[in-house]
Amino acid sequence: MKIDRLVSIIMILLDKKRIGAKELSETFEVSLRTVYRDLETINLAGIPIRSTPGVGGGFEIMPEYKLDNKVFTAADLAAILTGLSGVSDMIRGEELINAIAKVKSFIPAEREKDITLRASQIHIDLSPWVGNRNANVYLDTVKLALQENRLLSFDYFDRYGHKTARTAEPYQLVLKGSHWYWQGFCLERNDFRLFRVSRMSNPRALEARFAPRAYQKPQLDIQEIVDRRLKGIRIRIHASIMDRVLDFCGFECFTPDGEEHYLVSFPFIENDFYYGILLSFGPSCECLEPANVRLETRRKLLEMLSRYENGAAPRYTS
Repeated sequence: MKIDRLVSIIMILLDKKRIGAKELSETFEVSLRTVYRDLETINLAGIPIRSTPGVGGGFEIMPEYKLDNKVFTAADLAAILTGLSGVSDMIRGEELINAIAKVKSFIPAEREKDITLRASQIHIDLSPWVGNRNANVYLDTVKLALQENRLLSFDYFDRYGHKTARTAEPYQLVLKGSHWYWQGFCLERNDFRLFRVSRMSNPRALEARFAPRAYQKPQLDIQEIVDRRLKGIRIRIHASIMDRVLDFCGFECFTPDGEEHYLVSFPFIENDFYYGILLSFGPSCECLEPANVRLETRRKLLEMLSRYENGAAPRYTS
């Protein structure tokens, strides 16, 4: 993670009128390429950085945009602390702890109580209730390879359980929904791929390093594609699973049906993922229409039932 370094560079630029890229490189023990990339990130974030060539030249925040810690309101500082604290719960590291400490250094003593109260009003916990216990360890390995431009070796399982050995150049960690992914250039496929962390095993950051190549960030907003494929189905549910169904549609989709049941217009795509959601509601849910979805749900249930009809589980040999 480079959050700590970006905050530190901004603070240096606030304290000094001008500083060279080489000095920043030596201060943070990173390459000049990384320094230029960090400065561009700061610039894109809305803090205009300009460069002056020649002797005595370097980088500085444009004078008309000079900042000081007095420009941050209590709400600003509380929002920054809330965001950093939420990320630090999932991605561990001294850099995030240091970043939080440095942001807190902006807080005047007379405003500390108010800002601390505001920051505690929202708590972001991105960790799952239950899940793969190896996820955080794998994240640390991916993060190390990402920071040091090291090749990452790992075994990867596709959604059908097929395992392949992979080596890839990591470029970006992505948290989408409740799952972690990372974007990398797969040397076996000779193309960029989005890997799901929970499908990895035995990840290792190799000693071999790579020169970063130009790449496009993964397309994560697929709502338009999903909307084109979604169609409404009609289900009848027991009130006991309303909270689970509300994760997929709003209360305006519910119509009371007696004292303990609801009729629901439920968003649905005819694929295994959505059938899995429907079946996960168990006997508290019945698909009413359309007929083809009801019949396919019945077929899947009968297929599941057939595995249990003989009573005792069959013995399998490895």
